[in-house]
Amino acid sequence: MSAERLDQIVLRLQAAASQLRSHELSDEDAASILEACAEIAGEASAELERRFHQLGAASQQGGVRPSAQDTLP
Repeated sequence: MSAERLDQIVLRLQAAASQLRSHELSDEDAASILEACAEIAGEASAELERRFHQLGAASQQGGVRPSAQDTLP
């Protein structure tokens, strides 16, 4: 998943949030959007975790060390 893909995910989540705030959805539609958001967020989380571990592996092999911004709490 590229940075561009992560940007697309953010845009999709923002659009979903906007729809939910509009109060123009049925309860069923709102629930469907929330389920989709949870799946999308899970995909993004898995990708970010994968990237984090790649940075750690590169660091252990003498590659680029992750900066403080690249570390997870």
